[in-house]
Amino acid sequence: MKVSRLGTANSFARFVNLLLLKERACNNCVGGGDRRGFSRIRNKSECASSPPSVDRRRQISESHGESMFNTQTIVSPLQTGTARGANHSSGSTPHDKKYNKTRKRNIFEAYLSREEVSAGLKRGELIQGSLRINPKKFHEAFLPSPDGLRDIFIDGVVSRNRALNGDIVAVKLLPREQWKVVKPEACDDDKTSVKADAAQQAEALHHVRDGSKSPDLIIEAQFECGIEDDLHSKLSCNVGNETKDKPGSSEVKKVPSNATRQNQMTDDGLQKTAKVVYILEQKHSRAATGFIKLMTDKNGELAKKFALFSPIDHRLPRIYVPLADCPEDFLIRPQDFASTLFICRITAWRADSNFAEGKLMKSLGQAGEIEPETEGILTEYGVDFSEFSNNVLEYLPQNLPWTIPQEELENRKDLRKECIFTIDPATARDLDDALSCKLLPDGNFEVGVHIADVSYFVAEGNALDLMASERATSVYLVQKVIPMLPRLLCEELCSLNPMADRLTFSVIWKITPQGKILEEWFGRSVICSCVKLSYDHAQSMIESPDKLLGVGELPPVSSDHTVEEIQQAVLNLHLIAQNLRRQRFEDGALRLDQLKLSFTLDKENGMPQGCYIYNYRDSNKLVEEFMLLANMAAAHKIYRRFPELALLRRHPPPQTKLLNDLIEFCDQMGIKLDFTNSGALHKSLNDQFGADEYSAARKEVLTNMCSRPMQMAVYFCTGMLRNETLFHHYALNVPLYTHFTSPIRRYADIIVHRLLAAAIGCGPPLQLPQEAIQKQADHCNDRKTASKRVQELSAELFFSVFVKECGPLESEAMVMGVLNEAFDVLVLRYGVQKRIYCNALALQSSHFQQVGKKPELTLVWSPELNGDEPVQQVISIFTLVEVVLKSDNVPLKYTAVLKRPGAEN
Repeated sequence: MKVSRLGTANSFARFVNLLLLKERACNNCVGGGDRRGFSRIRNKSECASSPPSVDRRRQISESHGESMFNTQTIVSPLQTGTARGANHSSGSTPHDKKYNKTRKRNIFEAYLSREEVSAGLKRGELIQGSLRINPKKFHEAFLPSPDGLRDIFIDGVVSRNRALNGDIVAVKLLPREQWKVVKPEACDDDKTSVKADAAQQAEALHHVRDGSKSPDLIIEAQFECGIEDDLHSKLSCNVGNETKDKPGSSEVKKVPSNATRQNQMTDDGLQKTAKVVYILEQKHSRAATGFIKLMTDKNGELAKKFALFSPIDHRLPRIYVPLADCPEDFLIRPQDFASTLFICRITAWRADSNFAEGKLMKSLGQAGEIEPETEGILTEYGVDFSEFSNNVLEYLPQNLPWTIPQEELENRKDLRKECIFTIDPATARDLDDALSCKLLPDGNFEVGVHIADVSYFVAEGNALDLMASERATSVYLVQKVIPMLPRLLCEELCSLNPMADRLTFSVIWKITPQGKILEEWFGRSVICSCVKLSYDHAQSMIESPDKLLGVGELPPVSSDHTVEEIQQAVLNLHLIAQNLRRQRFEDGALRLDQLKLSFTLDKENGMPQGCYIYNYRDSNKLVEEFMLLANMAAAHKIYRRFPELALLRRHPPPQTKLLNDLIEFCDQMGIKLDFTNSGALHKSLNDQFGADEYSAARKEVLTNMCSRPMQMAVYFCTGMLRNETLFHHYALNVPLYTHFTSPIRRYADIIVHRLLAAAIGCGPPLQLPQEAIQKQADHCNDRKTASKRVQELSAELFFSVFVKECGPLESEAMVMGVLNEAFDVLVLRYGVQKRIYCNALALQSSHFQQVGKKPELTLVWSPELNGDEPVQQVISIFTLVEVVLKSDNVPLKYTAVLKRPGAEN
């Protein structure tokens, strides 16, 4: 019966698509199509932006969708809030049966029961995983395959069955004859398919499937707002997945039903397809930003009760919202709200409707303005930016100014007379780590890493702790920080501010100048930082070791220590850090740096005045090395003492299929990289290019490619993962790793501090059992991923505004990928990636071909003047071109335009 229902649903979906095509032909698409250019997923500084002329296909026409909608409102658990980890199945309720006689035929297949799903997973008949929807083609979705090879393909909205991006779903594989052909069968008379294959490989290597940019770097460190190894960016599709590179193409080649050809087809040329049968956990927030409009049929019954909400994110359905939620004068003057952003929350999505039901939560303001857009981003990604409640604040110290109790001082190592200082970004307020370095008589050093003792103020199980565990991380935007903890803690009592006594958790080593650890001590301590150095201050000391900085060149310095003493400590730390770093990479560590855009803001209005590529320097590396050392030391300490309860962080190796695709691509390009292990990749990547002025740009392009097969690093509880080899951290190439150094902004670090205190006998045992630690680890992983995406979207928002206010912007760019009718570039001055389409250029023609195995696109520019000869331009990987970034006529939308060869600046 289920197969039969699916067949009916698929037939009905094809019927719907025909209606949609007919409606588009009549130029009567749903309103808001132009405004959907506001889409964040469309204007990310990625390589896969569509040209403004391309209208995205929606699931269904508005008029047809309205006719199918049943006005019976279904209340979802989301309306009243659901607990973290709650599961959700159908959007219908038992009393709906009485409406069966009048309800339209279901579009979506009914979900299996929880019991059926559980049994199916145990028998291996169903597969569980996190759903990823292609932000550029919302009808395409993917699920990781259990074998670690090619992802499972979910073809179309109907097969996705109302699941949203990020949801944990159960899927059932479709019959083999419905699997997708991912590599065209080349034949002598099919030149197109042969020619297209290289372009498809380039497409796979340059199109980000899940909407995330490539990681800033593959490393574990604390510097600059927590940039580290969240390798969430992956290949959008496998080599040869797409039949065309034209935007909006939705063609899917299915395996021929002919038995002979089917038997000849190997699994290497097929991609498994599946359908969603159950939503195990709603990871998506069900919140959306977008626009409201009146129904097309203003005299219909629906129009009397509902307005239509069009989400900015194309991966979400359109939503019916009650008119009662809309502004009072919306019915009278709907045009006044055409560019007003609203927040809507999906409350239900019935099986018989392409459109969901929802509740309009709030009007944000004008689209394109920084604060309304920022609030929309935070809401969509489930970031709690509300003020802390009184119930939480009552667990903070109430008698201010607060001083450390005498009995607490007596139980700690007193380091207040030591030369201890912080090195952070100049604007940082949450200073959670400090360093010390003292030369010993034997020529070795005593080096200390001192971390804010947040766990002293955040007792396990109280309201403050529960709030911190829910937020799980601070979120860093361009213009502000959404803190995990109340500001009294993160900016004052816990922050290691200069000339103030602070409680800390310290690890102190006796270490040789070469970085060999001779002794190690962990314990609770109290420090008094003597100065707050910025990375610029430390860099000046490193670059000019013989020049003593004047008092006026530094922030206030404690009278107990001299500038010379501080500078010498920095230089000694730099010496040791260089040796630690060299040894790490000799031992097989991997680092994939990527360009990071930073902004200067107007102090009056907060608007971007300028932007620049952040320069990662020796002062950053100094701090990074000792934070890595402390994190590794903490991991070994807690794992030895609590082998079943330790909260660690592991980084799996690259995905096999995506890595193989990258190897194949590099082979076609004549690029010789060694992917044997992380260390070999790091060495070959750094040895690949010469020392000319564009070698860094070529390395950046290749680094971007290499980052995409990488998997995310994740927190986990050791007792839940029996195979110790899986604890390994691929990028760092170490057996054990955790996060200890940033408890002000990461909840995982607070758990590690509690474990560490219990391990060394200066704190109570952790109250959480294994299962609870793993659940918290999963939540920290989810929130960390969301936080990183929000940070990226914030930067993209500010850059879009910058282009609008200060553009057009000219820059050199390097080609990253070549397709049949488009190519991707890395804009070198700003570090953004954009796609340039041939049909948007003043060309007579364009021609794609393979030169050897390398894809190449020849552009023939139309003459500027009568009598001039056409100009040819050859585009291939690593070609240097000139581009202009221009703001479009819609907010937050800008395009890259290729300059004609030889054009005047």
